[in-house]
Amino acid sequence: MQCRQMCPTKPFAVNFTLLPSLAPPDYGAFAAVIVEEGVPVVETAGRNPGEWIAYFKSKGILVVHKCVAIKHALTAERLGADCISMDGFECAGHPGEDDVGNLVLLAKAAEKLRVPYVASGGVGNGRQLAACLALGADGVNMGTRFMATEEAPIKRGIKDALVQADERSTTLVMRSLGNTERVFKNPVSLEVQNIEREKPGQIEAIRHLVSGENYRKSFQETGDAASSVWSAGVVMGLIDDVPTCAQLLTRMVQDAEEIILGRLSGLVNGGVRSKL
Repeated sequence: MQCRQMCPTKPFAVNFTLLPSLAPPDYGAFAAVIVEEGVPVVETAGRNPGEWIAYFKSKGILVVHKCVAIKHALTAERLGADCISMDGFECAGHPGEDDVGNLVLLAKAAEKLRVPYVASGGVGNGRQLAACLALGADGVNMGTRFMATEEAPIKRGIKDALVQADERSTTLVMRSLGNTERVFKNPVSLEVQNIEREKPGQIEAIRHLVSGENYRKSFQETGDAASSVWSAGVVMGLIDDVPTCAQLLTRMVQDAEEIILGRLSGLVNGGVRSKL
């Protein structure tokens, strides 16, 4: 409802993440609300989305499926996904277990996929937008970069941490559980790693530290970047300010255009083969 009020004339998408759980939520109820509200695009993620891709498409809804591997993208395409979100190892949150970066992942997606795909993970400026388009993507997703904008509904302390950090300021937790997550490097995330080394694969040993409630308090109450385990991507190495969303997107598009029409065009017109 809130999103509808904020975007009365513009389309928006809703994420529909399918998590492995002993007590899964009522996905059917979630899906029904999406249909009832007339949401035009759904992004599925997590476990096999076949059932839900079929359901949403039967209701005229476009489906984007988030993948961290080409084999999963091909499966989603076969199941009817209209678009793929390819998430490279640089991304915040869950990058999968293959550790493949976007320079290879996106180029291979261009060779293997027939449906459009967008680049996710580590993207934050116009130079990267131009690069992703060159690799074959039809657009980019950004998560961490949008956290450091004026409109992002999180405390300023988190935004300041993103500006002050660099590309080495993330780390990986929950690797021993096969559920790797890229997070901000702070004392809590380092404690999780220490516990995992001593008690690999034991979620109960770290549950109190990786709780989503801790995450929420940091973002919405305290703004303390060092008090919880929270997702962040290596793109923080390219975050130097906290602009408005409009300023960020305008700057990115302008920079991408200058690179594509300027430097890259010049390389072609100047005879790139002779330079090689």
